[in-house]
Amino acid sequence: MGAYQIIGGRALEGAVEIHGAKNSALPILAATLVSGGQYTIYNCPEISDVDTALDILRALGCTAERDGARVCVDTSAAENREIPQELMKKMRAAILFLGALLARFGNARVSAPGGCVLGERPIDLHLLGLRLMGVEYEYDAETLRCRANALHGCTVALPFPSVGATENLILAALACDGEVTLCNAAREPEIGDLIGFLHACGAKIDGAGSSVLHIGGSEPLHGARYAVMPDRMEAATYLAAAAATRGRLVLHRRGVLPGDASRKRQQL
Repeated sequence: MGAYQIIGGRALEGAVEIHGAKNSALPILAATLVSGGQYTIYNCPEISDVDTALDILRALGCTAERDGARVCVDTSAAENREIPQELMKKMRAAILFLGALLARFGNARVSAPGGCVLGERPIDLHLLGLRLMGVEYEYDAETLRCRANALHGCTVALPFPSVGATENLILAALACDGEVTLCNAAREPEIGDLIGFLHACGAKIDGAGSSVLHIGGSEPLHGARYAVMPDRMEAATYLAAAAATRGRLVLHRRGVLPGDASRKRQQL
């Protein structure tokens, strides 16, 4: 086990760029699977969970390459509908590919997700919404098998605003025949970022930032370029450290799209 030696008594001074939010990058990468296309995602944090998400895309038949914080994905050739168990076990967010697979192919097979130090977190709310969209499923201790002859519009009222269920249901709703109204949706900024990415791909989603989302199904989607939002938890950590040491920090966002000079040094 490693150890850190911290020498205090010094005010933090200077400027720092905030990395992309993991909780935005992962659902965005899953969303690239919904419709075959080429995507360039900027400001993807260089962490193991993002690497696992890219491995999942590759296992499904996509191409995925990383160049630092830039990720290039081509999902045109995706054909597999099953995520290998060893990849599902690596991270909790792997379950987000379920909604994307159902939207793309109408069926999927996944195992229980892992990688969560917070303990077991069930996916019953995900399945509740998917069932209302027309998904039939079988779930045993190891494997979840889902199939839908046709996804259709409906109203889903979540018992509580689950982030993962909200994201999964948004992705599945993109292939529904008709509109999906999602009530009591989670309102975290990262969900707004996912919706921003989907808007860039051509999706019609109203209500971003609110607890009621209206998702238009069967809209033609296409590839896009998008920059992941800065990680608010990282930013808050720096701000707290500056306050604790009576220092002065300037936080900048990273991952601006090339050519967007107006935002290259935008402060948070």
